[in-house]
Amino acid sequence: MEQLIRVQNEYDRQVLGWLRVRVGDAALQSAARKAATEGEKPYLSTVCRTLGLRPPTRRAFRDEAARMHRAVGERHLARIRQILGAAAQTSTVGASHPVQTRSGMNHRLPSRLQGSLF
Repeated sequence: MEQLIRVQNEYDRQVLGWLRVRVGDAALQSAARKAATEGEKPYLSTVCRTLGLRPPTRRAFRDEAARMHRAVGERHLARIRQILGAAAQTSTVGASHPVQTRSGMNHRLPSRLQGSLF
């Protein structure tokens, strides 16, 4: 589509993608040809006016991206919690092994030592 319409930045690419989903490639090509003047590619805003559509704002695209990123993050966190929960169920909780110190006293150490992630 960029061969028919002037795309100058990332926002223009987002609007072009939105238009392709909204009206389809055939209608977009037809509007681009109508809006073209003297063999020059039309600006995306001109194509939108030709179609009678107002594109979403930059903020709307940014908000949608943030929602999508949050959803992906939540899915990853849920999977991590699931993995950690399964690991906790398979380990023996509270099991310990006796350890004798130099003083001869027995101490109980947990069978699974807890450590830092870093």
